[in-house]
Amino acid sequence: MTNKPVKKIPDGMHTVTPHLICAGAADAIEFYKKAFNATEKARIPAPNGKLMHASIQIGDSTVMLVDEMPEWGALGPKALKGTPVSIHLYVEDVDAFTAQAVGAGAKVTMPVADMFWGDRYGQIEDPFGHRWSVATHVKDKSLEEIQQAMPKMNCPSA
Repeated sequence: MTNKPVKKIPDGMHTVTPHLICAGAADAIEFYKKAFNATEKARIPAPNGKLMHASIQIGDSTVMLVDEMPEWGALGPKALKGTPVSIHLYVEDVDAFTAQAVGAGAKVTMPVADMFWGDRYGQIEDPFGHRWSVATHVKDKSLEEIQQAMPKMNCPSA
C-alpha cells in the first residue's frame, strides 16, 4: 500500500459547491435528472430513510443535496417561504434547456431573452423552491460596452 498524499480538493469538485436542502431530496434528484440531465454520484440514507447526503453532477459541476431536517436547522426554500439564492448554470442551448426543465416541472420566473451583457438568459424555479438562472453566452462584450448597453434601472437611493 502506497502512502499517497490526500488531495485537498477531491477530483470532480470545485472550490465552491452548492449544497441544497430539499423537502424530498430523493425526488429532487429524480427531477434534476429529468430537467438538467444530472447524473447521480452518491446517496447516503439515514436509518429513517431521509437522505443524509447525496450528490449529483450537472455538466462539469457537483451539487450536493440533503433532506430537510428541522431538528438540525436544515430547512429548504419552501419551509423558509423563499430563497435569496439563485444558482447559475451556463448551458449550450438555454432555450432547449429551459423547455426541458419546464417539461419536468420547473416554473419560469423570467422568460429567456437576449441580455445587454451578451448572454441569452432566463430564470426558473424548481419544484423544491430553488431558483436557477440559466444562460448561453452569445456575444463577448467589454465591461464598457456592457455599462453603455445597460438600461436605465430604477434603483432606490441608499
